[in-house]
Amino acid sequence: MTNLSVTYLGLPGGAMKSIGIAKALLLMQFVGLSGCGDQHEASPKVAPLVRTQVVAFTDYAPTAALTGEIKARVQTSLSFRVSGRISERLVDVGARVTSDQVLARIDPKEQSADVESAEATVQSAEARVRQTATAFERQQALIKNGFTTQRDYDQAQEALRVAEGSLDSAKAQLGTARDASSYTELRAGAAGLITARNAEAGQVAQAGQTMFTLAQDGPRDAVFYVYEAVFLQYPATPTVHLALVSDPTVTATGTVREVSPSTDTKSGTVRVKVSIQDAPPGFMLGALVSGSATTKARQIVVLPWTALSTLAGKPAVWVVDPKSLAVSLKTVVVAAYATGNVAIESGLEPGERVVTAGAKILRLNQIVALAPEAGR
Repeated sequence: MTNLSVTYLGLPGGAMKSIGIAKALLLMQFVGLSGCGDQHEASPKVAPLVRTQVVAFTDYAPTAALTGEIKARVQTSLSFRVSGRISERLVDVGARVTSDQVLARIDPKEQSADVESAEATVQSAEARVRQTATAFERQQALIKNGFTTQRDYDQAQEALRVAEGSLDSAKAQLGTARDASSYTELRAGAAGLITARNAEAGQVAQAGQTMFTLAQDGPRDAVFYVYEAVFLQYPATPTVHLALVSDPTVTATGTVREVSPSTDTKSGTVRVKVSIQDAPPGFMLGALVSGSATTKARQIVVLPWTALSTLAGKPAVWVVDPKSLAVSLKTVVVAAYATGNVAIESGLEPGERVVTAGAKILRLNQIVALAPEAGR
């Protein structure tokens, strides 16, 4: 071998020895780092462990349960037909009344004065009719003998007709005044229960202003306020099962009688009235009841909520390829969300394997390891 030596001019021997040692150390570090890099690249990658579930469709028929109130089918707002000061209030909330019972009265002085004025007008009109009738009879007798003119005769006849018309008008006004006098008494008009009162003695009531609310005797309804999403699922039967909230053993059945065509702007709900069939005694006005109805059964897949991901803003789940164990995302249609799980309506096929735990760490076409299923 040929020994090669390098001479560093101008450097003492000790310095040249130090430079050689430093170069040797740098070379050893470089070789060591290169070896570490090769070892890291050669280490095998570990597939993430995920929990999965095989897709199996099952019948899904959820029950919608809501709380409502028992109300009379017919509720009437009672008001005076004339204005005036209330002199008497004879009933209060909760009172049971008959159809002809007087609930309140208005001071009738003004209406009585109108009646007296109308009666005087009638008497004046009757006197006018008698006067013109006598004058016309005189003209009839005179014209037969030629002692009057046709013009005078016609004028007498016309005066009689005007007087008779004035009498008819005065009688009509008298009838109106008497009706107005009778309206000073507010009557129930139907048997039932007073559920609200806005009248008090001494109060000035305006014509048409609601004084009482009457729940008429007769059929009862259970009234519910539901969200629009409930109408997306059709019930299996039109029957609604009802039960008292205070005593669930008191039950009844009903059918949907009326659905409001508009949504309440404050609560965003729709009013639904359920007709009660053979209401038990416990179903009193104002009682709270729970109503439940089962929707039509559908074929769905129930998955834990942890299986749900998103793809382009739509619900999706990770599906495992049975041969390569690579994962891919599939969009699905969610039928309903529940506590702890989600119901998938479409987007999956029976037998597919869906990732139910560990989906947050996956990427497209990633190879996964399947965790043992429960019970194995």
